[in-house]
Amino acid sequence: MNNGKHLTVGLVQHACTASRKENLERSQEGIRQAAADGAALVLLQELHSSVYFCQTEDTRAFDLAETVPGPTSDLLGELARELGIVIVGSVFEKGTAGLFHNTAVVLNPAGRLAGSYRKTHIPDDPGYSEKFYFTPGDLGIHAIDTPVGRLGVLVCWDQWYPEAARLMALDGAQLLLYPSAIGWDASDKTAEKERQLEAWVTVQRGHAIANQLPLLCCNRTGTEWAADDSGANIEFWGSSFACGPQGEMLARAASADQVLLADVDLGRNQELDRVWPFFRDRRRDLYGGLVKRRRENK
Repeated sequence: MNNGKHLTVGLVQHACTASRKENLERSQEGIRQAAADGAALVLLQELHSSVYFCQTEDTRAFDLAETVPGPTSDLLGELARELGIVIVGSVFEKGTAGLFHNTAVVLNPAGRLAGSYRKTHIPDDPGYSEKFYFTPGDLGIHAIDTPVGRLGVLVCWDQWYPEAARLMALDGAQLLLYPSAIGWDASDKTAEKERQLEAWVTVQRGHAIANQLPLLCCNRTGTEWAADDSGANIEFWGSSFACGPQGEMLARAASADQVLLADVDLGRNQELDRVWPFFRDRRRDLYGGLVKRRRENK
């Protein structure tokens, strides 16, 4: 017997330019299209109102930051209220005392801010100099209540960490969501590109399976060049997807601009918990070692 709650979701992936106005128009157009096709929840990609400025370290990029609530969350709130849906967006947040965050915002159908999450795991890799810009999140890892369900919203680099997904599940999340910005270096060989993409999809499907939760990941697309004229670029691979609580692929986008729709059955979460009782059989008494900084070389 399935007493599930079916939910139509939309994921809006698109390329970005140096024009904030143009980027937000693309996001809004995608949101409207998803809502017109029946989506009650729409997820946007990471930092959807700007180019991915983290390819280089440039203090001028801090001018892109804004408060929460602020212009982007207000705009998305107005749209959420007009369309009667839940929207999950992304903001380069200007905090206090020179602190900046990579923040996901959740707007409810009343147009109000239901909650926000500040990216916790911050990368610092070639082309992804995020530690220069973002302070690690200080709001904790907590699910956010909305009329469509309790949402476990994380951001991009968080998607590689099983601990973050598990904490969301333990906090009662019914659905995992990841706004993302990831792609290939242009110099990567084809085989390496394929390995990276499949690793990205596989680890997130693993989070869905291990926590018996559906999962949505929305990634940006298009090629963006580094602002320092170094010739470096990132080819964002798109490939946004939705999968079910057994990792089954419900919908997957290509690499171009796309509004992806999927039907998610939130009721299967509890059904699977009865058949595969992962949480019942957890050995919390043995997990103290998880707080170690790194694995030991033996």
